[in-house]
Amino acid sequence: MKKDLQKYRILILGASGYLGNAIYKELAPYFKTFGTYRTPKKAFVDNNQFLHYNVEEDDVYEVLEVCKPDIIISALRGDFNAQTIAHQHIAEYATAFGSKIIFLSSANAFDAYSKFPSYELDKTLSHSKYGHLKIKIENMLLRLPKKQVAVLRLPMVFGNNCPRIVEMKQRISENESVEIFPNLIMNVTLDKKVTQQIHYIINRKKHGIFHLGSTDLVHHDEFVKNILEFIASKRAKVKHVYTTNEDRYLAVLPKFNTLPKHLQITSEMVLQELQK
Repeated sequence: MKKDLQKYRILILGASGYLGNAIYKELAPYFKTFGTYRTPKKAFVDNNQFLHYNVEEDDVYEVLEVCKPDIIISALRGDFNAQTIAHQHIAEYATAFGSKIIFLSSANAFDAYSKFPSYELDKTLSHSKYGHLKIKIENMLLRLPKKQVAVLRLPMVFGNNCPRIVEMKQRISENESVEIFPNLIMNVTLDKKVTQQIHYIINRKKHGIFHLGSTDLVHHDEFVKNILEFIASKRAKVKHVYTTNEDRYLAVLPKFNTLPKHLQITSEMVLQELQK
């Protein structure tokens, strides 16, 4: 890992997904960047830097041996058991070749804790299968030498064409209700901010656990209503979903691994970007 930064070989697992593709676009001009895609699409098939990989059917080791990455960024999705096995193989590869792993985790690693926001060194605990998966992979990777791992816990990620916004627009067009959770307190982020943060973590050779949410907290219902105001031409129908009678937190805030001011974000900045 002592080579010149620009000579780094980076592999993004899940580069055809929404966030994975945004990361690829951020890093490709600066590094020798490879990506995997699951569903063939002309843009991916024609890109010599992209390899076909199906987490349920293929062995990730084959992709790793072709790309020989210095840094592996995992934005994988798919069958949970297959993801676990794939990350075991990634960890084995990193152990053998000294590669660094950047793992995209989630605020759901804390979804069993509802009374407070969560910080980097708080104990993880989840009631959801998705949260359990993230915790299992995090624990597996955090056994590797410290400098070889960066775990990035993300809150809800937004962007102009992100799946959440696309789904909202779809519901509005079909005259269906958009679900809002009045008692959920969370933080948020932007796709482009996450990609900048990852670029910084690579450049500065950072490692450890990072909480990449907005510095402030918002109520889910208020935040979504703000979005609906500028993506809907008419008043959108909303459905209030109460999972609890009390406020419930699902927020990841940094305490130890804080990033420079220009890489921090607020919920207002997310809304401003979505209005463009």
